[in-house]
Amino acid sequence: MRKTVIVTGACINTGVAIVEKFAAEGYDVVFTGRDLKKVSAAEEQYRKNFPAVRIMGFVLDSLNAMGMADTDGVEKFFAELDKLGIYVEALVLNAADQGLGLKIFESDPKSFNRVLQTNMVWNYCLAEQAALRMRGNGGGSITFVNSNTAKRAIPDRIAYCASKSGQLGMMRALALDLGKYGIRVNAVLPGMIRTDRWTTNPDFYANVPSRFTPIGDVADGADIADAVYYFVAHARNTTGTELIVDGGNCAQLYPIVPNQ
Repeated sequence: MRKTVIVTGACINTGVAIVEKFAAEGYDVVFTGRDLKKVSAAEEQYRKNFPAVRIMGFVLDSLNAMGMADTDGVEKFFAELDKLGIYVEALVLNAADQGLGLKIFESDPKSFNRVLQTNMVWNYCLAEQAALRMRGNGGGSITFVNSNTAKRAIPDRIAYCASKSGQLGMMRALALDLGKYGIRVNAVLPGMIRTDRWTTNPDFYANVPSRFTPIGDVADGADIADAVYYFVAHARNTTGTELIVDGGNCAQLYPIVPNQ
């Protein structure tokens, strides 16, 4: 049976690196994105780069018209995979609402709820539907791409930090409830990553405190992909566990900024 992984939010940045890692290791890949044009373009590029594996893109949004987690969309997505006879061995929950610009006293509760609906409720729905299939096929792996902001808060990101902290609690609870079915649930906690925001806003990222890590470097998408792949492919006896990939930021009380 061919190995298949689902990767959500895989049209840009870290999601791309995760797809490329698994495809390079011989996995078939199902990936999702919110925009049809971006999904189609990414699918074409992935298939060109990795012709030996099957790669399929699906449009999947996290919220419905009411601003709530799109549970119907999740169920239809998995039903479509069932029709295609695709058995999913691993689920990587990478997509997230970054909750940018949501400031206390300025943002309404609907914005706060939007972030939690995506990062917690929608991801739970995906995990549940994947676990239903894994339970009947002898097990599997679910990996959350979380954030070190679950451990250390940053300014003007209350909703995001809260959702990522809650997501870790959900990860541990899922690991407990699903372990008897051979389903492992873990989380990778990146810190700063070199994404498109890094290249489009160099002045900001030249001086942002979180770039000053103990090892003097920040992660590339491939670093996060390696950590995710470890949980899926190698960590047979590991579940309910967090792996922080942030250059040591969580180990320090405050960043040591060198003299300019």
